[in-house]
Amino acid sequence: MDRDTEERVLSLAKPIKKGLMHLIFSRFFLILVLLAAEVVLIVSGFLWFREKLPEIMYLQTAFSVIMIIYLFNCPMDSSAKLTWMLIISIMPLMGAAFLLFTQSNIGHRLEKRMVEKEIGSTRHALRQKDSVIHEVEHDGSGIEDLCTYLNQSGCFPLYNGSRADYFPSGEAWFEAVLRELEKAEEFIFLEFFIIEEGYMWGRILDILTRKSREGVQVRVMYDGMCEKSNLPAGYWKLLEAEGIQAKPFSEIKPVVSSHYNYRDHRKILVIDGRTAFTGGINLADEYINKVERFGHWKDAGIMIQGPAAKSFTLMFLQMWNIGAEDAEYDLWLAGDVQESDAEGYVMPYDDCPLDGEKVGETVYMDILNRATEYVHIMTPYLILDDELKGAMCYAARRGVDVRLILPGIPDKKIAFALAKTHYKELTAAGVKVYEYTPGFVHAKVFVSDDIKAVVGTINLDYRSLYHHFECAAYLYKTDCIREIEEDFQHTMAECSEVTEESMQRESLMYKVTGQIVKLISPLM
Repeated sequence: MDRDTEERVLSLAKPIKKGLMHLIFSRFFLILVLLAAEVVLIVSGFLWFREKLPEIMYLQTAFSVIMIIYLFNCPMDSSAKLTWMLIISIMPLMGAAFLLFTQSNIGHRLEKRMVEKEIGSTRHALRQKDSVIHEVEHDGSGIEDLCTYLNQSGCFPLYNGSRADYFPSGEAWFEAVLRELEKAEEFIFLEFFIIEEGYMWGRILDILTRKSREGVQVRVMYDGMCEKSNLPAGYWKLLEAEGIQAKPFSEIKPVVSSHYNYRDHRKILVIDGRTAFTGGINLADEYINKVERFGHWKDAGIMIQGPAAKSFTLMFLQMWNIGAEDAEYDLWLAGDVQESDAEGYVMPYDDCPLDGEKVGETVYMDILNRATEYVHIMTPYLILDDELKGAMCYAARRGVDVRLILPGIPDKKIAFALAKTHYKELTAAGVKVYEYTPGFVHAKVFVSDDIKAVVGTINLDYRSLYHHFECAAYLYKTDCIREIEEDFQHTMAECSEVTEESMQRESLMYKVTGQIVKLISPLM
């Protein structure tokens, strides 16, 4: 890319300060506001009704009991129930109002209906080949059962004849993305949680604008909340001026709504319906170590080539077409994609937070429950509910080698403190935990028994497992699984193992912070 082109591309947005916007749109800020409002309400009520204080206290107690009964009967994770009970016991009125607000679908009923419509109308957009299912139904892997489960919530065929290439770093993934983008002839669909101006996005954007001028249809979608903190308002207009169709997902507006809790955390790039990318990498310079934020940034991604790439095309179109009157699918899904001679099977899938299914967590637990030799995991966050933690501990106690790699240098210290609160229970059960000494691990990877793996966007925290739109690729007997395990072993060699002694030496700040914040971990 020549200097003039680089300056033109990078000038689409200037760096902006993130501190204030990150604070305003954080859950921590919302909790502080609610707590302050509760204090003001209590003080005002005390001054106004001080003569009737005993009666008010009786009513408040009765109200709290009613809310606790309501919580016991909610279809909610037990850890979340305990958190809400604590909040309501401390600030009954505002806590209950906040709970009912998040449970009542205020502001996102329409979004939920639109998502359900798109998923429902495309449930059979891609056909499952019976011959593929027959190949795996009696091999003891359980993948047929998993495929049946996944297709209750969407359209997730299991494919053979698709190649999967694993990239153990953002840098390697980025080079492959640039190479494949240059081959685009029909369309490029790009959907990422974070897009931030800099070298990485500049290089990609240069290709996108050039391909658009050549007649390739280019669509770009990014998360609306991240636009507030990473890009100028109305950034999509700047992209459209370059010939690129663009839109933010769930744009932040001055309207009270609980739908802001559901963010598009997916990373999807599809080229001509034959090549697809996903993984942990966002489009910002720290992901390829062009800038350093938390030491060395360790990430991972995957490229799928062949018929399985169509599943990512469908995922993108479902999100792109939310609210659209004339949604098009056949145009982009029609036509055969050449199969490769690659070994194994690929099953792309996504996780929608509005359908009541914990798809991401269920897939992870299926791997843990069926493993016979090992399950090796890389994740940036470890904020577990009881079910997933129990599955890890049970797998370790029955002799499976369960290992976790987490960051050594965190991007969020409170989340890191929360992760450490799980160390003692996990290690006592036989789970081995490691921290990546050179920096920050952002990869989201499961690999098991040399035959199964998941590479995608799904973290081991409440945000990913309960509240975000996510995606991943499930791999079975593909050639790259060996490379995924090799990457895990190479990364583990640069880690320090968590031991009883290291936990005792942990700083008091992390210990105290973790124990306190764990009380509200489902809200993190």
